[in-house]
Amino acid sequence: MENIHVVVGAGMWKQDGLRYRRHRLADFLASQPETHQVFWVCPSPSQASDTRVGTSGTIEQWAIKDLLPQKWFRFGRYVQLLHKQKLESFVRRIQPLSGQYHFYLWYTFPGFPVLSEMFHWDKVIYDCSDLWAAPISGRMSLAGKTRRQLILNAEKHIVNRADQIFCTSDFLHLQTDLKLPAEKRNRVLTFENGVDYDLFATNEHIPADFSDYAGKTVLGYIGGIKPKLDFSLIDAVARKKPDWQILLVGPDGTNGDPTFARLLERNNVKWVGGVSPKEVPQYMRLITIGMMPYKSSPYNDAVFPLKLFEFLAAGISVVGVHLPSTKKYEEASVYTCLDSGDPEQLIRVFEQMEHGNDNQTAVGRRKALARSKDWPTIFTQMMEAL
Repeated sequence: MENIHVVVGAGMWKQDGLRYRRHRLADFLASQPETHQVFWVCPSPSQASDTRVGTSGTIEQWAIKDLLPQKWFRFGRYVQLLHKQKLESFVRRIQPLSGQYHFYLWYTFPGFPVLSEMFHWDKVIYDCSDLWAAPISGRMSLAGKTRRQLILNAEKHIVNRADQIFCTSDFLHLQTDLKLPAEKRNRVLTFENGVDYDLFATNEHIPADFSDYAGKTVLGYIGGIKPKLDFSLIDAVARKKPDWQILLVGPDGTNGDPTFARLLERNNVKWVGGVSPKEVPQYMRLITIGMMPYKSSPYNDAVFPLKLFEFLAAGISVVGVHLPSTKKYEEASVYTCLDSGDPEQLIRVFEQMEHGNDNQTAVGRRKALARSKDWPTIFTQMMEAL
């Protein structure tokens, strides 16, 4: 009997142009010979236009429209009364197929918890990749506290219903264990984020507009530009090292953060904006050292960045800040993780990394570590765990 997978995503497939773990998971499931169909069920502030998504174009997207398009109304994604009726049309779509296929429900964010009760699922899986109830900026407003409680309630529902739970960091694993009685904790496993190894390990041409970067020290960050990043720390490094170039590649999700705007005023800071996933390896070729300068916050305590193994697959050394889940991978000339946002200390580490940057033994170690974290390997192990 073939399988039908329903993946609950945090947003429309092409929402910000980035490919998260959930996109790669859905594409992997769609590529499996025993898969009949993959559905992508997601919230949307407006009516969806794309109905077929994914690398193969075979994933059927079902958008569940928010109560109103304003951001504040996204709380309805966690409140049964505000989305159950809209989910009924999707359940009617799959109901005639019941008994003909195995049905797997994959939650990749804690929205629409009631869907787990609206159909007979062979397995319900929660792939937990973030501390969803924590503010990404590290600051909690009064409205944020209300939203946090709604998310916690929705997540508790999913955690208690799930037959299997995967977490992307040891921190998330521990937090999930605390939500479960001891006899159910064996259903929780950690599978950290991986990398499209072949994509990043291939040598790509340098973008034409950056030919003047040749021979310069380039510190690079590639990914969503969000409030979890420490823009003040990056700004301090740029000010103290004006001969270094700082390259930021990714869509702006800062909501007008003034510290990001001030950072961009520096002559040695370049922000490219969002690029297609296929272009990312080209920008990797410009970077001397990859940087992941995060703020100290509960949200970042749980984070395991996709960027770590992407940089390493490209043979680039990496420095992280306030990312405790990644410390187990520290190795000389490969990866260093700092517990402090001290710019002087960060600069010293960058200088040490640059000294051994082209050592071929170190380059080989970076690539070998990344190769062991290839996405197909990770997802295959997850499927075996089911």
